[in-house]
Amino acid sequence: MEGVPMAGRLLRELTIRQLRALAAVQKHRSVTAASKQLYLTQPAVTLQLRNLQAVAGLPLIQRTGDGMLLTDAGREVLALADRIEAAITDCETTLEMMAGKTAGRISIGAVSTAKYFVPFMISGFSKLYPNVEITLSIGNRQEVGEALRGYDLDFAIMGRPPADIDMNVHLIGDHPHVIIAPTAHRLARKSSIAPRELAGETFLTREPGSGTRGLMEQLFETSGIRPKIGLAMSSNETIKQAVIAGLGIAFLSAHTVATELDERRLVTLDVDGLPIVRQWFALARKDKVLLPPAQAMLDFLSAKGRQFLPRTHRRLRLTRPSGRAKRA
Repeated sequence: MEGVPMAGRLLRELTIRQLRALAAVQKHRSVTAASKQLYLTQPAVTLQLRNLQAVAGLPLIQRTGDGMLLTDAGREVLALADRIEAAITDCETTLEMMAGKTAGRISIGAVSTAKYFVPFMISGFSKLYPNVEITLSIGNRQEVGEALRGYDLDFAIMGRPPADIDMNVHLIGDHPHVIIAPTAHRLARKSSIAPRELAGETFLTREPGSGTRGLMEQLFETSGIRPKIGLAMSSNETIKQAVIAGLGIAFLSAHTVATELDERRLVTLDVDGLPIVRQWFALARKDKVLLPPAQAMLDFLSAKGRQFLPRTHRRLRLTRPSGRAKRA
C-alpha cells in the first residue's frame, strides 16, 4: 500500500463503537453525558476516543470553556460516522423487507427453450411482490449448468438437473417435444407415421450441448434411424423460420412453436411415440443459501408455475409411453 499515509491506513481499523463515542461527545460536549447516552462508563468512552484519535493520527477533540468541541479533523471523522450510520439504517430496512419477502434480488437462469414462458412466470410473481428485483439469464443447458456450478444463480429453470450438482428439484409441469414441418409437407396430413418414414428427411437441429439436441439424438437411436442432419442453429426462432422456408423438419419443444401452430404456419407430424414428454423443473443447489424472496419465488413456481406453460400441447395427443416421462 505504498503512497497511503499511515493515518489513512490505520483509519481502516476504526470501529463503530469509537465513532458512536465521538458522535455522542459532539452532541453533549461532555464525556459524562456521552457515557450516559451510550450506557458505558466514563473511562470506557475516554478509551474509545483515545483509540479513535490514534487511528486517525490527528487530534479530534479539544477542550474549551464551552465543553468538548470537535476539531476540523474530528468533524471529518464525524461525517464518516453519519454516512456509516445511514448505511446501517438502509441495510436494516432492506434486510427487514427481504425477511418479509417484500424486497430483494433474485437471479434466475433458464435454458433458451424456456424463454417462451419464463417472462410470464416472472410477471405473475412480480404482481405479488412488485419490489423484488429479478435478473434473468438465458443460455443453453451447458451454460446454465456452469452458472449453477459457479453459484451465480439462485435457481434455474430447465429439464434434467446437472448430474454433478446436488439439487433441490421443484416440479413445474410437463414438457412435450414434437417434430414440426411446413404445412405443405408430404406427411403433414398423415396419421400414425412410423419413425422409419423419417429416415429420408433433413433435420434442422439445435447446437451440441442443447438439451433438445440430446433428446432428439436419443429418439433417433431408439428408433434405429439415421436421418440427414442439416443446419445446426443456436436459436429456436431461426430453426422455426428455416422449417417454414422448407429447408427441413425439426424436433423441438412444443412450447417453442405455440404461436406458429396456432397460426398454421407450422404443423406437427403425427409420429408414433410422439410427443415425448419430459418435465420442467426449478432447480436450486442444495448448498446455496436462498434468501426469503428467492424461496418465495420457488414456492410460487411449484404451486402455480404450470399455469404459465403454453397451452399448445393440449391439442396434441399427449400420451405417456412407459418410461417416457423422465427428466430431460
